[in-house]
Amino acid sequence: MKKIEVERKRRIVGEISLPGDKSISHRAIMLGSIGQGETRVTGFSDCLDCRNTLNAFLKLGIEIEEDSSGEMTIDGQGLRGLTSPDEIIDVGNSGTTMRLLSGILAAQDFSSTLTGDESLRKRPMKRIILPLREMGAKISSPNDNHPPITIVGQKLHPIDYISPVASAQVKSCLLLAGLYARGTTRITEPLPSRDHTERMLRYLGAPLKIKGLTVSIEGVRELKAKPIAIPGDISSGAFFIVACLLLQDSDVRIKGVGINPTRTGFLDVLKEMGASIRIENIRDLCGEPMADIFVKSSGLRAAKIGGSLIPRVIDEIPVLAVAATQAEGITEISDAQELRVKESDRIGNVVSELSKMGALLKEKEDGMTIYGGKKLVGSTVNSYGDHRIAMALTVAGLVADGETTIDDVACIDTSFPQFMNTLSGMVE
Repeated sequence: MKKIEVERKRRIVGEISLPGDKSISHRAIMLGSIGQGETRVTGFSDCLDCRNTLNAFLKLGIEIEEDSSGEMTIDGQGLRGLTSPDEIIDVGNSGTTMRLLSGILAAQDFSSTLTGDESLRKRPMKRIILPLREMGAKISSPNDNHPPITIVGQKLHPIDYISPVASAQVKSCLLLAGLYARGTTRITEPLPSRDHTERMLRYLGAPLKIKGLTVSIEGVRELKAKPIAIPGDISSGAFFIVACLLLQDSDVRIKGVGINPTRTGFLDVLKEMGASIRIENIRDLCGEPMADIFVKSSGLRAAKIGGSLIPRVIDEIPVLAVAATQAEGITEISDAQELRVKESDRIGNVVSELSKMGALLKEKEDGMTIYGGKKLVGSTVNSYGDHRIAMALTVAGLVADGETTIDDVACIDTSFPQFMNTLSGMVE
């Protein structure tokens, strides 16, 4: 069990470029592998989760070369070009890999089994298993809900699916399966979720349409290989943004980061709380909006976070909770039940660990109430093996009096291996 120790810092300053967007990196490997021809990928995220996606496709017979600069070349074999793996595919902690890859494997002419680490084996998979079965897939798993998942490839047919949850992973899984189903597959969500899959499919020429909360795709159409450049990861930037806001006399500039509107809800929340955040030099990169973000330390006030905003802030709620502990007033987070089934129970664990540092929070079934303005004090806290909680607690440690020890932080490597080195070079 790895741990880190954090002391209070005076300020954070500097300009950074973030690692490539994790969500887009997953999709670049997947769609490049089932596209026709050579796909060159730049800006790939070198985190464990994305490496697990890359390794999965290597086991499925795809040739992927990487040069010294990190640029990758994927020899795409088309929709039917994958080959039967010689072993169980272990995707580690990556729910994205497991759920999206299941949609592709459901239509292959071979059988495969996906598993993951202890945390992933507790995460719900019925949300993809049931609709894939409606499409004709043959899938089995313990209790029809948890990994490992065994998939016997079948001929799929299109469905009209109304999803009970707003989940980009469910939607993306079914869109990828829809590539293999002759006819039109439609997925309707209760609220908008992140749309990286739709953007990349369109960029690669897939016949995809969006009308309101419904996205539809026509199968069976081959994807044509095109270069994919990946912007910086906005979710990774959230930790530096909140640290900058909370530490006095701070000034941070983040260059070339993705600003997909389905991912920037936390910026909207922070601006509502009084944050000084400026977005400049907006441009397009392979169908994704990208920009530079400028942040200055700011006094914050409480906010209400819930409803349709939740899918756009779901990954950033742990660090938003840290910001709320230092804001003036009472922050309410609601409608966020999905946090209970992430890498850990992010509601219970955030409340538990920030309370150890002197924050005043109350747990709710679907969120938390945070009473701001409480001075944080150094303590020994635990990430519960959850990378976003580990990094959020690190930010809390920067503003807490004394020393904070965070246990079980090897998980940070699943999304942002360079986090501590980048942070150490900016704080004073």
